[in-house]
Amino acid sequence: MNVFLTFDIEIWCNSWQALDERFPAAFDRYVYGRSRAGEYALPKTLEILNRHSLRGVFFVEPLFAARFGVEHLARVTGLIRDAGQEVQMHLHPEWTDEIRPYIFPDKPFKRQHLIHYSREEQTALLRRGLALLAEAGSDRVTAFRAGSFAANADTLAAVEACGLRVDSSLNMCYAVSGADLRAEGDFYFPRQRGALQLLPMTVFRDGWGRKRHAQVGACSAREFEQAIEGSARCGHPSFTVLSHNFEMLRTGATTPDGIVAARFERLCRYLGEHRHVFPTRGLALSPDLAITPPDATLVQVGRLATLNRYAGQAARRLTM
Repeated sequence: MNVFLTFDIEIWCNSWQALDERFPAAFDRYVYGRSRAGEYALPKTLEILNRHSLRGVFFVEPLFAARFGVEHLARVTGLIRDAGQEVQMHLHPEWTDEIRPYIFPDKPFKRQHLIHYSREEQTALLRRGLALLAEAGSDRVTAFRAGSFAANADTLAAVEACGLRVDSSLNMCYAVSGADLRAEGDFYFPRQRGALQLLPMTVFRDGWGRKRHAQVGACSAREFEQAIEGSARCGHPSFTVLSHNFEMLRTGATTPDGIVAARFERLCRYLGEHRHVFPTRGLALSPDLAITPPDATLVQVGRLATLNRYAGQAARRLTM
């Protein structure tokens, strides 16, 4: 069973006010996460992956560079490519009205999600993002993920119109994700839709039967291990994990979040030790997503694995 370790790489200034003044510190935190313990943002993520010889897929948000300069985007993509990892595209259209001249002069206001844009507007934004990534040295993008998983049928049409082959924007745990696609059926598992291969977020049931998506900051290491092993037993074609460049940092700070960092390290060690049965794959070439068994069901992990997550959450609150 293939495992896709995916990372959404994005820069935020924590406010839409005084952007130019806030940007240098925000860029340093979100990209590097420098602390006395080391650089716990993107450099640490890349170091852990490479130490365990794992493949990652880095969905990089480029629109911020239309405001602040492509040289900043090039620093981000350069770190990823120099580590031998894969750059794909992520879009947060909240940046659109911060760019001058306006991309859409008739609508010079903030619209949070891609689903708030027409098909034509979404296509234009994707093309702008691809052009920025190409200018930053990443001109072989083949896959896309919408910011906040906020995608609809128009998003998929735009992705296809831009010549991309894989979309990873769908997440059944997010109401804003694929609302107009749910009549076609659930999207818990990969499938083909037109010319696109869809790679949704993996969702499993925790120890109490509640749905949870496979995000590093939101699941215990034991939940990951049980969910991966259970998915393989059920014949699922793949398992998609989500993380971010800032996920090993404490909220609003540059100090490491020891709980999440240890969790990510353990997950990577586990995948490295089991690479023969759970190989990590990229999306640069159209992946073989296989066919999901027609009777496929969501995996449920044990209660102790979920209690481990609760214990980690409690420890994080106590040390904040």
